[in-house]
Amino acid sequence: MNVFKLKKGGDRRRSRDTRAGPVPCEDVPVPSLTCPPPPSLPVPPGAMGGCFSKPKPVEVKIEVVIPEKERSKEEMSPNGKASPLIYKVNGTARHYHLEEHPIASNPYHNPKDVVEASVCHVKDLENGQMREVDLGCGKALLIKESGEFHAVGHKCPHYGAPLVKGILSKGRVRCPWHGACFNISTGDIEDFPSLDSLPRFQVKIEKEKVYIRASKQALQTQRRTKMMAKCISLSNYNLSSTNVLIIGAGAAGLVCAETLRQEGFSDRIVMCTMDRHLPYDRPKLSKSMDSHPEQIALRPKEFFCTYDIEVLTEMQVVAVDVKSKIAVFKDGFKMEYNKLLIATGNTPKTLSCKGKEIENVFNIRTPEDANRVVKLATSKNVVIVGASFLGMEVAAYLAERAHSVSLVELEHVPFKKFFGERVGRAVMKMFENNRVKFYMQTEVSELREQEGKLKEVVLKSGKVLRADVCVVGVGAVPATGFLKQSGINIDSKGFIVVNKMMQTNIPGVFAAGDAVTFPLALRNNKKVNVPHWQMAHMHGRIAALNMLAHGTEISTVPYLWTAMFGKSIRYAGHGEGFDDVVIQGDLDELKFVAFYTKRGSRRWRVGTRTAFHAESRRSDEVVAVASMNYDPIVSKVAEVLAAGRTIRKRDVELFVHHGKTGDMSWLTGKGS
Repeated sequence: MNVFKLKKGGDRRRSRDTRAGPVPCEDVPVPSLTCPPPPSLPVPPGAMGGCFSKPKPVEVKIEVVIPEKERSKEEMSPNGKASPLIYKVNGTARHYHLEEHPIASNPYHNPKDVVEASVCHVKDLENGQMREVDLGCGKALLIKESGEFHAVGHKCPHYGAPLVKGILSKGRVRCPWHGACFNISTGDIEDFPSLDSLPRFQVKIEKEKVYIRASKQALQTQRRTKMMAKCISLSNYNLSSTNVLIIGAGAAGLVCAETLRQEGFSDRIVMCTMDRHLPYDRPKLSKSMDSHPEQIALRPKEFFCTYDIEVLTEMQVVAVDVKSKIAVFKDGFKMEYNKLLIATGNTPKTLSCKGKEIENVFNIRTPEDANRVVKLATSKNVVIVGASFLGMEVAAYLAERAHSVSLVELEHVPFKKFFGERVGRAVMKMFENNRVKFYMQTEVSELREQEGKLKEVVLKSGKVLRADVCVVGVGAVPATGFLKQSGINIDSKGFIVVNKMMQTNIPGVFAAGDAVTFPLALRNNKKVNVPHWQMAHMHGRIAALNMLAHGTEISTVPYLWTAMFGKSIRYAGHGEGFDDVVIQGDLDELKFVAFYTKRGSRRWRVGTRTAFHAESRRSDEVVAVASMNYDPIVSKVAEVLAAGRTIRKRDVELFVHHGKTGDMSWLTGKGS
């Protein structure tokens, strides 16, 4: 497979498993062309032949998988012929034509894999309604909107949430759990988290009955990977040269690579990561700590081979020369690029007290870290420093496994700055009811050891805690130190500054994920850092589209979730600096919704632009919402905000005053 693994002291070579066959491309002719080799770079010292050899010009075939949006329409030139698609390889433009091709009338190639069933009467669904329907060998989601019926998969490909309980709005359905959005006509994913789209099924009306025709396999999998291109010919590339280099193999990096392939990009893509693993579901490190790497992998190894996405593991970039377009690795290896994405994420902060180097003190950064903590903590005493999302999730996970769990925090209430004091106290009470002991408004002054291993944690308050394991969750800093001399714009906190298209101040250099600040449309384009899993996905997609010169701007609503003791808090928006919290429900029963409001300029829509009142009158507006056991209100609010509408504080207070638990009809049509 296309994975580089460079081991210390070993020979650097590209290992590749037997290639999977080409991805089927129905009815699409395969043109040929001669590809010139990219400019050769100096061969690293000691490297002879193999992948470092200068490639020769070869005649190659393009294996193209047409992006789905191109399969449904043809871009026509003035003379009526199909327009050529243009890609740049190392600065050289390549043209090739996609000849007219017939669209197969029967998308189901295996008749034995097809099921067709009558699922309801046409009058059973009103406009704006959704229903799960059973086809005998699996279920589909039937939707009626604007008088038309649509059928797609009924489960979110992310974690399997029932989409029938989600929010239907203007041609898309939003997941009730984590906010992913899918187009109801195509099934395509439009907002994250999830790498896959929904399968789409045929719908027909006969004699006032609604029929669905579907693939049995799709009904079982409930997911669809978008069609993708492959690299034209890897043999045409020097090992030290690539068209797109992605530094970081998290969600942003992977989505960027996948989006490029989905858009028909057929040149070399290389991802590099300090991690030893292929991209994995990082949020599970603190939510499901005993998961093994292969269990939380975002894509299997075969996926990277099939779509020619190369991954260099255990490789650290230490410098970037933006003038020469070269990335320098820690071991001296250099790679030339044409387009660059920096998605390095962040680095956990460590303790600065005495004894911080003692064994059994952890920052959870990898699956091995999480697995090791669970093993050492079982029936032992655990101290967690920091009531961050990571710290609280680890405490919740270990509460039933450890002998004792103690949590040390500088603030007097967990999550105060993020969720507010009242919600923070309710969460704190839930933890205390599950045997977690809090030590608030204090810090660690010393870690003591016995025979080289952690024995005690000493607090500045004078309290001494027994500890066999200590987990540090006191925040993180952007992993951008290697860019200080690059000329890339970095702010005072170390974040990479990008615009709405995820572009840095350097042409051809993009950045995404936890390490960036970007203009958030929801907050009047204020530059913010949003270190959410969902946002990293969207950053990667926007960066990829703009590498291809689409001119796409980011406009998504931030969405996150945390899981503790089998309960989830969902959150949408950006509540930084909120002025007030309006709460509906019962905090003691952990069934509530909290609206975070802030005083700001009133906005309203004028065409496609946002205008501001000439007198700058100010009103309290909802900037974020959080809930527990109150689905799907967070997804509903996210849809309202995504539509550019403003939710006023007074509307929320009316909702709370009337106390209609679960009734969200007040949101319909509200706002300006």
